[in-house]
Amino acid sequence: MKHTIIALLLMTFAGIAQAQTSTPHIDQRQENQRHRIRQGVASGELTRRETAHAVHDQRHIHRMERRAKADGTVTCRERTRIHREQNRANRSLRHNKHDAQARPRAW
Repeated sequence: MKHTIIALLLMTFAGIAQAQTSTPHIDQRQENQRHRIRQGVASGELTRRETAHAVHDQRHIHRMERRAKADGTVTCRERTRIHREQNRANRSLRHNKHDAQARPRAW
């Protein structure tokens, strides 16, 4: 009986900790950005340098998210900072995809 109660309490606390560190909106935006980068490379809209810059931005955002989750909770300030970086990376990617540069095609 005692072991069952302890096990239930541990599962409850683990669920609470997971809920506080869950960032589905951030994760979905990162997945969307990865898809946009892959699409930009495939279509030739992104040069090698622009692609490297976009990938670097996504790694930076992922590191920020990992650091925010490290203490078990993502605060409102941390979440706002991550969103701000995602917005900046989004603008940069949009600009790079729609500029006049194109990756040269191999014949």
